[in-house]
Formats: sequence, structure tokens, C-alpha cells
Amino acid sequence: MKDSIVIIPTYNEIGNIEPIIRKVFSFEKEFDILVVEDNSPDGTAAVVKKLMKEFPERLYIEERKGKLGLGTAYIHGFKWSLNKDYGYIFEMDADFSHNPEDLIRLYNACKENGADMSIGSRYIKGVNVVNWPMGRVLMSYGASMYVRCVTRLKIQDTTAGFKCYTAKVLKAIDLDKIRFTGYAFQIEMKFTAWKLGFKIVEVPIVFTDRTVGESKMNKSIFKEAIFGVISMKFNSLFTKYKREVQCLVKVFSD
Repeated sequence: MKDSIVIIPTYNEIGNIEPIIRKVFSFEKEFDILVVEDNSPDGTAAVVKKLMKEFPERLYIEERKGKLGLGTAYIHGFKWSLNKDYGYIFEMDADFSHNPEDLIRLYNACKENGADMSIGSRYIKGVNVVNWPMGRVLMSYGASMYVRCVTRLKIQDTTAGFKCYTAKVLKAIDLDKIRFTGYAFQIEMKFTAWKLGFKIVEVPIVFTDRTVGESKMNKSIFKEAIFGVISMKFNSLFTKYKREVQCLVKVFSD
């Protein structure tokens, strides 16, 4: 079994992709990287392919025909990574809003502290967001509160996109039945893992808004999350989950 791989979805990330790859590969702890590239017109794929010659057997790319949604990019990456027999599979943005240094903390939460899934949480210790306008902070924090109210999910940062899954979590989830492709994808994955009874840990992080490139957030993605959560909760009432014992642990330090 291979150890760890970081999945980075990209669309027009030419200004970020080389620095983020080099940063991840600079750590003493080895992480492989899979870039799921959605046919960026800015040449992101060409940069990755150039770097693949420098980092053979550690850097990979999967190219898709177009911009097909964040959720489908991660599902594609999950299946690829499971097929390659990785034990720890990470989600991370390309734009440095997620600090690559925190990959090690998320890894340790699973490897050393026994979590099945770890989440880089902006809200486990107050609100740790840098360079967001107040309106977006309130929208994001309010969305997490809304999700908790509707689903009873015992996670503070329900929309977080910086995560480490152990392979057994992704193998237990029927990835072909994950419905959402945008913002709500992150909620649905957490909710499903929680309903399956996996041990979920929140690791406090500081989220810093991108300084290069454009945000992919839009109103349709947010709308999917608001209305999708209700249907997700309703459908769960008629779904049998294989594991019944639910366990959640919050990590406040390394």
C-alpha cells in the first residue's frame, strides 16, 4: 500500500500550481500529488506536465474535457487513488487558501491519533479566516450553522474543503451515489461518513483567501448547498447505513 496522496483540482491555476506543488514536495514527510485538471485555457496542464519530469512517480495528472464541478473532480481523484492503493487521501485547494504545512497535522490526526477522517476546520476555535470580506465570513459561518441545524451533524466546519480521508472511509462510501458537485459536495461527504459511524476529527487551521487567480464560488454553488442539505437529510431517513455507532472527536492541538 502507498501512503499519502494530495488531490488538487485545477481550473485556471497557472499562477498557483507550480508553487503549491513545490511546497508540498519540500516536506520531509512524503506526499504524492494528483492534479485533476479541467482543461484550463491558461495552460495549467502544461505546467504540471513539465514538473512531472522533475518529480516522476510522485506527481500525476488526470485531464478532463472541461469544467465539470469540484465534486466530480474529487470523486475522479478518489477512485484513481483507491485504485493505486493509497492509504491516506487528501483534498486541498491549489490557491494556498489551505496552508500546505497543515497536511502533516491532518495526517497525524489520522495516523497517530486514530481518526478515520480529519478536517481542517476554520471554526473549531472561533473564526479563523484571513482576507475575506465580512459578508462572505457570515455566509460561510451561517451555512455551517444551517447545516448543523438541519442534519444534526456534530461538526463545526461543515463546508470545509481541506481534509484527509483514510482509504477505508472512501471505500465504505458509495462514491457513485454522491449527488452534489459544488459547495454541497463537501457537506454530503462529511454527512455520509458521519452516518456510517466513522471517527471524525476537526483540526484547527487558519484559512487565507487566495491572492492569485479568481475564486470559483458563485451563487448557484451556494444555492445548491442551501436547498441540497434539506433533500440530503430527507433521503437519509430512508437509507440504511452499514455502521450504526457514530463517533466524533474534536482535536484542539497536535
